Amino acid sequence: MKHLVIVTHPNIEESRVNKTWIDELQQHEDKVSIHQLYKEYPDLNIDVAKEQELLLNYDSIIIQFPLHWFNTPFLFKKWMDEVLTYGWAFGPEGDKLKGKKIRLSVSTGGTEETYNSFVSLEELLKSVTVSFQYCGLEMLPLHVFYGANDNPKFEDIKVNSKQYADLIL
Repeated sequence: MKHLVIVTHPNIEESRVNKTWIDELQQHEDKVSIHQLYKEYPDLNIDVAKEQELLLNYDSIIIQFPLHWFNTPFLFKKWMDEVLTYGWAFGPEGDKLKGKKIRLSVSTGGTEETYNSFVSLEELLKSVTVSFQYCGLEMLPLHVFYGANDNPKFEDIKVNSKQYADLIL
């Protein structure tokens, strides 16, 4: 099975975690396709037909992003709003994604303790997961790297990246 990883990081070149995740996944190009929304659409104008066609070609989809102010990056939300359309992803005859698997891979600036003192990451992302489930996708468990802003050791990022690749493959 080939996997589609949709990366929605607005500053990927400045990222240590998301960039290392991509580097790890690129070692498995025969099994993983990486699609970077901010590189594909620098003007933020999404080609909906192209994105829908891309989704149709994969049974396993991973959305990779950093959490910003307890939320998804802007282009991820815009992508959801524009690509997951009525009559295509949901509603009458909106079954194009039904049965596909999806996973969220999230990096956070804060520590796990910081998030859990307010709300769990699963609760925080509930609107996203429920939206995908509403479209007939099967949600797989989250992959998370906490504390990206705390200057984590590169070895810890590499270990997490290997776990990420193993989880997908």
